[in-house]
Amino acid sequence: MFNEFLKNELDKLESQDLKRSLRQIKGSQGSTVIINDTEVLNFCSNNYLGLADDLRLADAANDCIRKQGIGAGASRLVCGNMSVHEELEKRIADFKGTKRCLVFATGYMANVGIISSLFNRDDMIFTDKLNHASIVDGIILSRANFKRYAHNDMESLEELLRANTGYKKKCIITDAIFSMDGDIAPLDKIVQLAQKYECLVMVDEAHSIGVMGKNGRGLVEHFGLEENIDIQMGTLSKAVGCFGAYVCGSKELIEFLINKARSFIYTTALPPAVAAAAMKSIDIISEEPQLRNHLWDSTNYLRAGLKLMGLDTMKSRTPICPVLIKDPKVTVEMSKRLLERNILVSAIRPPTVPQGAARLRLTTTAQHTEEDVNYVLDNIQEVAKDLCLI
Repeated sequence: MFNEFLKNELDKLESQDLKRSLRQIKGSQGSTVIINDTEVLNFCSNNYLGLADDLRLADAANDCIRKQGIGAGASRLVCGNMSVHEELEKRIADFKGTKRCLVFATGYMANVGIISSLFNRDDMIFTDKLNHASIVDGIILSRANFKRYAHNDMESLEELLRANTGYKKKCIITDAIFSMDGDIAPLDKIVQLAQKYECLVMVDEAHSIGVMGKNGRGLVEHFGLEENIDIQMGTLSKAVGCFGAYVCGSKELIEFLINKARSFIYTTALPPAVAAAAMKSIDIISEEPQLRNHLWDSTNYLRAGLKLMGLDTMKSRTPICPVLIKDPKVTVEMSKRLLERNILVSAIRPPTVPQGAARLRLTTTAQHTEEDVNYVLDNIQEVAKDLCLI
């Protein structure tokens, strides 16, 4: 009976063009990957600066393995707190310009741990309607009261702030860059409202670290708000090219999370080699702005080409460039036809995005050349015409 239930649910997803499956990729995560023994252009990775297969990171990891082994052996409060973890945290705190930093195993675990430990039934959280699922789940686990404001709508946010008073703690939580739309949060306006209504501010910089800001320090740096954000969370798995996540803030915040965040306390520490590679990546991001400059050149070139065709790139302002198609079936078909032309682009469908908002999600990286982008644009135009999208 159980397997019959599972099969029926899977059949239902398939009939709605919403069933997902894993696609095996061979080789490293670069501008190209190997699928079914064929090299294809990779235009859906979050490896924005092309560091995931950078040999300098591999060298740092290998050197660390020889000195400190493979696994951390335990959670950090038992015996897994190795010197390289503390070195990475100091490096990130210095990079972000904060007092302290704490590293988590994943971005999901960071958001769940931070939010569920800091807030409770006496508190109120204001969350953007398009915030990442890990933020949503963290709020649910916290059992705090919460209100969702319309995406990036400051009038909607202020209306909710005005109507909800009397809570012990209040916090506005937002993604920095929204992972499916590619737009950015109006963080300067959020901070103004937070100050007016005495709220904390938490920002998830998963997709902005290494990408936004003069020095690649994220959206907080982009807006010059380093002194105004209470909780800065981010990941090491996208532009940083490694794995794990972090939270930056005051000394008191970090000490509190060490003692209260269950997803930190009850998890084995990051492998030391991963921490060593992440440190090397932070150094490269700091010292080689040309990677970020090339990323933005490719991003702007791709988006301009898509708009010239008449395709809807929504309000994207970042290396995440959606192409809104709406119909899941057509979206899947377009992704399939592009793969037949050796271009890997993800078809994003509900529930990841709202009903009627299926899209292709293209991302550029510092490894893509102008020739790569031209090839993608030419083939998207041909396929879009075949499918009567333009």
